[in-house]
Amino acid sequence: MNQPPLSDMPHTILIVSAAEFPALEQALARAGFRVSVVNRGDTALAAIARDGAAAPDRVALVLLDAALAGSAKMELCAPLADAAPVLVMSAAPSDEEREHALRAGAAGYLRLPCAPGDVVEKVTVELTARHAWLPAHDAGPLDTGTLEVNYHALLAGSPDAIILFDAAAGLPVDVNRNAERMFGRGGDELMHMHLTDLCPPRQPDGTPSEQLVETLVARGLSGDIRIFPLTFQHSSGRHIDGEIRLVVLEKNGMRLLHMRVADVTGLRIAEALRMGQNRLLEMIARGAPLGDILDKLLRLVEGQAPGLVCTVLLLDDDGATIRGGAAPSLPPEFIAAHEGLRIGPEVGSCGRAMACREAVVVADIRTDPLWQDYRELAERHGLRACWAMPIMTDRHTVLGSFAMYYRDVRLPRADDERLIGVAAHLAGIAIERTRREAELARHRHHLEELVAARTAELRAAKERAEGASVELAAALEDLRKTQDELVRRDKLAALGSLVAGVAHELNTPIGNSLTIASAMSEHLATLRQRFDAGLRRSDLEHYLEHAAEADDVVVRNLRRAAALITSFRQVAVDTASSQRRQFRLDEFIAELVLPLSAGTPPPRPRVVQDVVPGLVMDSYPGPLGQAISALFENAVLHGLAGRDDGVITLAARAGRDGTIELTVADNGAGIAPEHLERVYDPFFTTRPGAGGSGLGLHVTHNIVTGVLKGRIALDSRPGAGTTFTLTLPAITPTTTTASAPR
Repeated sequence: MNQPPLSDMPHTILIVSAAEFPALEQALARAGFRVSVVNRGDTALAAIARDGAAAPDRVALVLLDAALAGSAKMELCAPLADAAPVLVMSAAPSDEEREHALRAGAAGYLRLPCAPGDVVEKVTVELTARHAWLPAHDAGPLDTGTLEVNYHALLAGSPDAIILFDAAAGLPVDVNRNAERMFGRGGDELMHMHLTDLCPPRQPDGTPSEQLVETLVARGLSGDIRIFPLTFQHSSGRHIDGEIRLVVLEKNGMRLLHMRVADVTGLRIAEALRMGQNRLLEMIARGAPLGDILDKLLRLVEGQAPGLVCTVLLLDDDGATIRGGAAPSLPPEFIAAHEGLRIGPEVGSCGRAMACREAVVVADIRTDPLWQDYRELAERHGLRACWAMPIMTDRHTVLGSFAMYYRDVRLPRADDERLIGVAAHLAGIAIERTRREAELARHRHHLEELVAARTAELRAAKERAEGASVELAAALEDLRKTQDELVRRDKLAALGSLVAGVAHELNTPIGNSLTIASAMSEHLATLRQRFDAGLRRSDLEHYLEHAAEADDVVVRNLRRAAALITSFRQVAVDTASSQRRQFRLDEFIAELVLPLSAGTPPPRPRVVQDVVPGLVMDSYPGPLGQAISALFENAVLHGLAGRDDGVITLAARAGRDGTIELTVADNGAGIAPEHLERVYDPFFTTRPGAGGSGLGLHVTHNIVTGVLKGRIALDSRPGAGTTFTLTLPAITPTTTTASAPR
């Protein structure tokens, strides 16, 4: 109820707060007020002390933030209240602070947060009441006739019901016409009724009305100006779903409650109808039985008005006979009395509606000729008025009728016509769906007969085909066995190749060590014989010379064997010993390149880093560094061997779907086409005896696909260099199972 300011009142609202309230400023401006905002107490005092300003420019009311009001005694409130009414706004409200505010001269206390519109209403009511004359508190009982026309006009012009209560007495001091209409009582009667007297004994949730009213009044008096739901009772006994807003006014030492009541009964009924329609449509969509749907529909419509009784009659497929229906609020005999009747212009309201395809309104069954033959049936069940609507799928097809009965004489209103139209439409959807399902069932039965005949033909063909199928099954079994044998042989061949490679690589260092050890054993036996016969210095020196040579050879071969075993262990890569962490890829590669370049024998290749800055990985830097090192060494050893102009490029960029594409490229000799498919095989090398064990790219493949959960791709042409592309997830998926060797 935002009324614009009166023309002879000051229009400026002063907001004193360190916080900003843009929504409140806009709401006040829309209500016709001018808004001034200050964020300091001295500025507020200066603003309100201006003299000589025109009425619209003078401060009409102050909204004071409790945080700027001073200490707990709110020293700023008193000087402001001497010039204009002050409403204290508190973001941390309490009853103690409210008492301090009122003692300091505040006209009201607002508990934040609250809607800007609520604050505007509080401001409007406060200003209107302040400019309306009220007698002093000691002048005796308050007489509404002494209210100045301004405030009374505010009540009279409001579209809502408004009652002004004396908080101490709990009785109204003024009411408007809308309140009289809402409660069905005269103004004099309302002036002698407490708020509890306007409510039923209990609210819909079972709460005693007296208890709820007491709570709401206490909250209103404490400055809470939100909207509260409250169910009232009309003088006729009908319940009214209401919403109230209480605004407290301090006037001449009295505390008044400005109560605005909105009747939301229609809204609640409309909401119930909308929700009920949705539930009915869900039942129809799920294929619920027609009887359940119609029963739910009729009860939903009956809930829209007291005393309403609804029925649905169904029209047979012949288009002329009534067959069944629904009437949950009437005895079964009512529907049974219509069973088998033929529709026609003189057969009651429903028979005429179906026969003429039009709505039929009978305001008084006792006097209408349509009900001449059925008047006793209606009177037996207490029915007096009947409005019937045909249920149709199109302009020519009638499915039945929907009827609304009342127990008193009446004609339909516009809302009633819309309601019966909606109900007939929903009933039509349900009935048509049921009929279509029945038709589908008939077609399904016919289809089953056709399927049975066709099945017999197919069964004969199946028996003929089964003979051939036995032969095919035998052939397939032979093929499966052959395939299993080939797979087993491939596995054994791969294992044999791996074992042969390991044996071949270890045979040389172990054989050399064994030969040297055997020779030294013979030298030791000779030395022992000469020792018994008398050892000469030259013999000992000769033995020591051979021992030193043997020691060098054995150590060198054992180190070679240990290095080979280490490389073999890398074939099965595992994350168990790898540390996972987040790292920046550009920094990681920069740190990795320096030792790789320094450890490369001359002529060293030029290393180019082209890594997009800021790429972050959550992965295993150890295995990743091992893979990049292996690709780097492979490029140096096989692609750039003996070249002075060699270039190795390490590049990285963001890929798709959270991946990173990392490339290691060289401008070397490239890889022959016949070798491309074997580069990842263990122990495969094009330079036996001149490089590693042939496991570098095999280990790299296992790291990329196993530990790092990525992919590796190769692009190489003879004379054009080689590029390995690693497509890696930026966040490596967690796994608890070690990757098996490829």
